[in-house]
Amino acid sequence: MISLRDLFLALTVVIVWGVNFTVIKLGLNGMPPMLLGCFRFLLVAFPAVLFISPPTVSFRWIVSYGLTAGVGQFGFLFYAIELGMPAGLASVVLQSQALFTLGFASLFLRERWYISQLLGLIIAGSGLIVIGNSRVDPALYKAFSESHLIGFILTLCAAAFWGLSNILVRSAWKEANARGKQFSMFRFIIWSSLVPPVPFLLFSLGLEGRETVIVSLQNFGIFSFGAIAYLAFGATLFGFGVWSGLLSRYPAGHIAPFSLLVPIFGLLTASLVLGEQLNAQQWQGCALVMVGLLIIIFGNQIFAFRRKLAKIRNS
Repeated sequence: MISLRDLFLALTVVIVWGVNFTVIKLGLNGMPPMLLGCFRFLLVAFPAVLFISPPTVSFRWIVSYGLTAGVGQFGFLFYAIELGMPAGLASVVLQSQALFTLGFASLFLRERWYISQLLGLIIAGSGLIVIGNSRVDPALYKAFSESHLIGFILTLCAAAFWGLSNILVRSAWKEANARGKQFSMFRFIIWSSLVPPVPFLLFSLGLEGRETVIVSLQNFGIFSFGAIAYLAFGATLFGFGVWSGLLSRYPAGHIAPFSLLVPIFGLLTASLVLGEQLNAQQWQGCALVMVGLLIIIFGNQIFAFRRKLAKIRNS
């Protein structure tokens, strides 16, 4: 059983991660996407790397994770939200990382799929199709209605990079295990955060322009710093630090399901703070995605429970 203290911590983390999407939207009001990414990871890495020792894995895993989970995932996500992808909807679509993780695990790690996973993939995938084909009332989201498909595709790209980064984490964990070392996800995240700032800065100068960068820095204020601080200290250091601690004390099956609450808090916060409202078709798509993820996570347990009941009835 999870203690009340750890239950509170788990709920706090998923709330922080859910609010994260609205903070990104607000942060992009005063700073271009690539520059926001640069400062986010710069603040995660410094001054933490001066006090925390490096993870016990090869440097290649640190660099690869920094490029995929850092530059790839958040670069695409920030641009998607910048183009008008609703923050709440992004919190749901990004959960498709579970689908990409299964696909990459099968491709690179030769892991086989279970029937429940295939069923969950089909249901969640159909939900993404529903969301991708949905239309938004222009009176509500003019920016989103003009670049609906682009924002949606960019969010899927972010989810794909997140899924790929999950495979890298598992490979790094296996390497540390083989060496008889303990793998620390918290240290891994901090040191891998040294990688994204330079690529993000180069992308910002190349894509957003030197003048835009200079103007953003000149207008840098408390609001921009607050958004960056939340993304760095709240969503990353606090979120992953606490989450890693919970995973070290409890079986993954007891902790991982809490992540399904992230889109709920993401949608709720975006609605309350940003006034975002989804139409009926988008709600249907969100529901299908969540049902699919539930089946992927709990499907094997449900099938195992049904088999036990069948044996008891036949005995």
